[in-house]
Order: sequence, then structure tokens, then C-alpha cells
Amino acid sequence: MASSTSTSIQRLLFPPSKPQRRQFGPLSAATRTPITTPTPKTESPAPVDSSRLEARVEQTENGYWVLKDKYRTGLNPQEKVKLEKEPMSLFMEGGIHELAAMPMEEIDKTKLSKDDVDVRLKWLGLFHRRKHQYGRFMMRLKLPNGVTTSEQTRYLAGVIAAYGDQGCADVTTRQNWQIRGVKLPDVPAIIEGLKAVGLTSLQSGMDNVRNPVGNPLAGIDPHEIVDTRPYTNILSSFITGNFKGNPTITNLPRKWNVCVIGSHDLYEHPHINDLAYMPAIKNGKFGLNLLVGGFFSPKRCEEAIPLDAWVPGDDVIPVCKAILEAYRDLGNRGHRQKTRMMWLIDELGIEVFRSEVVKRMPGGELERAAEEDLIDKKWERRDYLGVHPQKQPGLSFVGLHIPVGRVQASDMVELARIADQYGSGELRLTVEQNIIIPYVENSKVEELLKEPLLEKFSPEPSLLMKSLVACTGNQFCGQAIIETKARALKVTEEVERLVSVPKTVRMHWTGCPNTCGQVQVADIGFMGCMTRDSEGKVCEGADVFLGGRIGSDSHLGEVYKKAVPCKDLVPLVADILVEKFGAVRRNREEDE
Repeated sequence: MASSTSTSIQRLLFPPSKPQRRQFGPLSAATRTPITTPTPKTESPAPVDSSRLEARVEQTENGYWVLKDKYRTGLNPQEKVKLEKEPMSLFMEGGIHELAAMPMEEIDKTKLSKDDVDVRLKWLGLFHRRKHQYGRFMMRLKLPNGVTTSEQTRYLAGVIAAYGDQGCADVTTRQNWQIRGVKLPDVPAIIEGLKAVGLTSLQSGMDNVRNPVGNPLAGIDPHEIVDTRPYTNILSSFITGNFKGNPTITNLPRKWNVCVIGSHDLYEHPHINDLAYMPAIKNGKFGLNLLVGGFFSPKRCEEAIPLDAWVPGDDVIPVCKAILEAYRDLGNRGHRQKTRMMWLIDELGIEVFRSEVVKRMPGGELERAAEEDLIDKKWERRDYLGVHPQKQPGLSFVGLHIPVGRVQASDMVELARIADQYGSGELRLTVEQNIIIPYVENSKVEELLKEPLLEKFSPEPSLLMKSLVACTGNQFCGQAIIETKARALKVTEEVERLVSVPKTVRMHWTGCPNTCGQVQVADIGFMGCMTRDSEGKVCEGADVFLGGRIGSDSHLGEVYKKAVPCKDLVPLVADILVEKFGAVRRNREEDE
């Protein structure tokens, strides 16, 4: 690769030497037809013995939920860590202050404190980077609907700026911020600083409910079905107990994802969430149908299936709580790869699982699903990058491409300034790792587009770059097998020199089988592995996936070719684009 390309990638991923300068929305008038959803498995599970439906957890005097004694055999290591000490005590009982005052050398002397740092702190959104950044942490926030403010952005920029080259931030695939380089002694002050600007990192890791995802264009989209912000905000408040902690749902068998759908575009990816709220009218009243069980894992990936349930808009929290409690009470806690909620649904059968949810609903009632969702399944997904008119007259939103989601402190300062100067001070993060600046007066759009930062974060990226997604990779993540972010940019740039594509092709990279980069929903996905090159030498490689689809005809992609050395990916990807996506080779294009 040319040295100029290497330099540009370095600028994107690593710090520069100098800083660079509610109300629910109306229903769409679009044709309303049922959304295509996966059909529940037809095989009937064996009858469920009543003893299997006994709750496996109980509440302690101090309000935490723990496994009953008779269910404490055959547990996975993470469950044993939770039993040894309640993770939420680090927050709710102030344990973080004592831990933050201890030197890492002291912490590593005992299993209890070492597990605090490596496991239990994840309940506070803190992930120790023991393998690659010993003594430093990634901090994951809660940012419902991906909506944030310039004040919050500047605060986060200040946090990572203090860590110099070790500090940076990433936009995640759940509309969220992750900041890097954090030192343990600084954590109590950072948590207080987050609270002061209306943020929290609480319950954002391990066996907790992750960031509630919604429509990134909520409230500004002329074609939205419903404004998702009130729903995602109240979900986040419930999940975290209004930033005070909610131990009722902090001892789940595994992580749990939720989203609220607000547009025909399905920007929120309902089919890969444990719970997806789908807008639907029943008996003339607005509400939401429910899909359950979607997930990714190293051993299994499944799309969400209908629960055959509908709730009015006011019952978003009661049904969420009931589903979480059914999962908490009955979910398996043995083999870690068999603890996601879909495994429980498979074991019980969807109707028995539904009945357990009903038992936990207020009044013991849950309506059957509305016949149709309000999603137009023929809708063509819109591109939110670039300049687009809002539903509010005289205003536009501007979607900016953030290459593989990586930003530096100086970038965040500039993004905050731009949001203030041209918009309302609001920024929105998307699941494709991009950022939207809403509420820009039309008279200011031209000036905004001339901002130097937009040379880096373009509103008009190339067709291959605009939907490029990459997980953290082994630069920081100890589980990642390969480097992803710089490589994703490098491979894409080199492929663009070889072929020209007629339309956007979504390419996702993930460093390991945990698939944080969601390769199964991509047109072309790359999952990191180790392999051997043509000379038999061990090298970084990738399993290549094809066929992922998003939208109403969603489909999870499958492996196309396994264990391809990373250095051999460029010609392979170019061939795939020509053969399956209508790309034209550059030399042929020039000849014509």
C-alpha cells in the first residue's frame, strides 16, 4: 500500500500531534404490510416439568438477586465470580472507591480483588485491558437512542485527552460511546463527572441489559412511524434505576439487547436483539408487537422470532421487566455459550416461555399480537449520510461518516463545536458507527460543509467506505485474534483501486467469533482467525461471510470461505464484488 494511504489511516486511528481545529411522532402514510419475521421452530419441545419452571434465583435482604443453593452446581466461571461477591456492590455500596485507591500490584495479589478488576467492574461499564493495556480500562456508556449533547461530548473528550496517546473513543454498533485509556484511580471522579452531565456507564457490560437502540432520526424524520426517544429513554431509566442501579435485573444469565423500531428503514436491526418492539395498531390503538431471542455468539446465531404479543405504548416497561425476570429466573447458567435467552426459549417452547412472561405481567395478562406491524416491507432503506431535510421546516440533518467509528479527543471537541455552531448542540450516534448533526438551519448548511473536520469525517464517503464497520480488534481487545480497524480501512482502500461498485456494499469486520462487528448482517463479513499462508507460515486471517441482509427481508450471512490469510483478502474481495455485486474492474472501466 502506498505510504500516503498508511499515513491517512494512522491519522484516523491514532492521535494527531496537534488538535484539529418529545413527543411521539405521527404514523407514516406509507403502505402498511406485515414485516417478514422468522417463523418459530415447528418442532414441539418435550413437555416441561413443573419443577423446571421454579425460579432459580431469590432476593437477598440487601436487595440483590442470587442463585438458590440447590442450583449452584455445574456453573460457568462467571457465575461463580458473581456468587463470590455481588458485582453491583462496587457501585451501590461504594466499593469502587476502595478498589480505586489500591495499586494494581496489590489488586493482583488476591483472586477476589483481581476478579473485581477483570470481571465485576464490567457492571460499572469498565473493561480492564489486561492483555494490551495493563492497568487501563475501556469505559462503555449508556446512551439511549444514541442521542448525546455537545456538553457531554466535550466532557468525554476531556477525559480521554488526559491520557494522551493512550486515550481515544469509538462509536459502537449499539449507538454508544466507548472511551479508552482510563486509569482505575480516576474512575470515581469520572463517574461523578458523567453524572454531572447526565451520563452513566452503569450496567453496560457483562450480564446486563445493553444500550437501548432506537431510530437515529427519531423526531426529525419526515417518514418516521413513531419517535423512539421516549421509549428508549424510559427503558434506560428503568434498566439503570435512574443511574442508581437496578439489582432486580443485574444478575441475568448473559447479556441482553433491546431496541425500539421507529422507521420503515429498520435502522435499529430488530432481528438481532433479544427484545424488539415493533410498532403496530390493534383495535385502533397504537402499540408494539414483540420479537424475542435474536442474538450472536461464537457457537450460534439466531434471528428474533415473534412472541405473539402486543402491548400499548404505556406498557413498554412492564413487559420488558416481565421478560427479563423470566429469563433471570429460568435461564441456564452452565455452559456459557448456551446461556442467551433464545436457548431458554428453545428449551421451553415459545408458548411456555410466553406463559412465564404472562405470569410476571401486572394483572397476569398479555395481549396477543396485532395482525400487522406498521412496517412497509417494500420500503427501500434510506442513506442518512449527507444533507437531508427534517420534518421541521427550514432545518436539515447532516450525516457524517466516521471511518470505523474511531475518534480522538480533538475530533470530539470539534464535533461538539460544530453541533453548537450549526445545530442545537445535539449529536446522534448510529449502529453503523457514524454521527448525525441534527437541527441545522438550511442557511448554515453550506458553511458547515466547508468545515475542515469534514475532510476527515465526510458526509459523502465512497460506496464501500460509507457502511464499513469494524470492532475494536486486537489493538485494545484481549479477545480479538486480529487487528481490525486499520486493516478494514487498508483493505477497502486497496479494493477501491481495483474495482468500481454501482451501489453501497456493507462490509463488517470482527476480530473474533464473539462477532461484536456483526459480520452476519453484512453483505460481506470478515471474522478474525489464525491461519497459514501459502508458505505454511502462521499468519492473521479471516473467515469470509456472504449474504447478510438487513431490513424486512433480513437474513444472517453464512461462511463463504474459511481461513483466508489477511494479505490475500484484497483480490478475493475484488472478485466477490465483481461476481456478486455488479462491480467493474478499474482497468476495464478505463478501457471503456
